[in-house]
Amino acid sequence: MLIREEKEKDYPEIYELVRAAFGSAEHADGNEQDLVTALRKGAAYIPALSLVAEAEGRIVGHVLFTKAEVQGHPVLALAPLSVLPEYQRRGVGTALIAAGHRIAGQLGYDYAIVLGSNAYYSRHGYVPADEYGIRPPFEVPKENFMACKLREGAPRITGVVRYAKEFGLDKYAPERKKTVCSYALLAATACFCIQ
Repeated sequence: MLIREEKEKDYPEIYELVRAAFGSAEHADGNEQDLVTALRKGAAYIPALSLVAEAEGRIVGHVLFTKAEVQGHPVLALAPLSVLPEYQRRGVGTALIAAGHRIAGQLGYDYAIVLGSNAYYSRHGYVPADEYGIRPPFEVPKENFMACKLREGAPRITGVVRYAKEFGLDKYAPERKKTVCSYALLAATACFCIQ
């Protein structure tokens, strides 16, 4: 299996991969592939952190880490993580996360956040984000909102995560704090699509 940065020519194949990966996911809203497209066009997109996994001559997995912030400190949001159904539970998601973490650390990022299954993401170094002082901009069980320290010596940061606007979360809108928007659920659904 080869893990590499996505290329523009990969976009149609990634679009269909994300759609297939989330097609039967318990919490998917059917728009996850459109979120990937929107994030690519936004200021939070980091080309080096949009990775694909290739096997048997095709793209079988994709992960996207985008810029977010906590009280002005840059962090990364992992969402979405997608693996073709027939390649799930074969280590593709694990390889994509590991490569993303390595590259993110090299780029100087201290933390990555994810909303998802603590049973899955804890195997990749994620712990409840409140252990680092990081809080979500919406109500969610604390065991499902997680962070991973990417570099030794990373400073402790405290505050609420501000996601890229493409996620559709406005941390300043009180009505939004009551629920998690469908795009924020993306990270949570990732655990059903990759294990």
